[in-house]
Amino acid sequence: MKYSEKISNGLNQLLEKNYDAEKGFKLAMDKLDGPSINKFLKDRAAQRGGFAQELKSEILEYGELPEKGGSLKGDIHRAWMNLKAAVASNEREQLLEEIERGEKASLEEYNQILNDRGVVLPPSTESMLKRHRDAIKASLTVANIHEQLA
Repeated sequence: MKYSEKISNGLNQLLEKNYDAEKGFKLAMDKLDGPSINKFLKDRAAQRGGFAQELKSEILEYGELPEKGGSLKGDIHRAWMNLKAAVASNEREQLLEEIERGEKASLEEYNQILNDRGVVLPPSTESMLKRHRDAIKASLTVANIHEQLA
């Protein structure tokens, strides 16, 4: 596997994760009411859509093809969010837990790619990934998602 293909494969994994996150935030927006929670979810969906656009551009720079949609794992996670919300007595709390879980998984995937000793990322790619990762981390560490939206 050539170097650019290896980097692009990792970036494509993150691209799928961002597609999945954007869809998940939009799903939650449809299910939860309130101005502060809707603003938070709308902002996160837009942010992750922006990350996806940046990742697509970066993948194309490597001469590879970007993924076109989310992952099966993301589809299953959103179906799980719907199911939990449907049967839960506290739909809001259940959805917020799933959002938080998804964000933590995204953070972990960014860290895996950034910490992969087998690939030295070009500075521009590494900088972009760190910026994305730090933005995801900030939404989790300012306060947890439950406290932000209480």
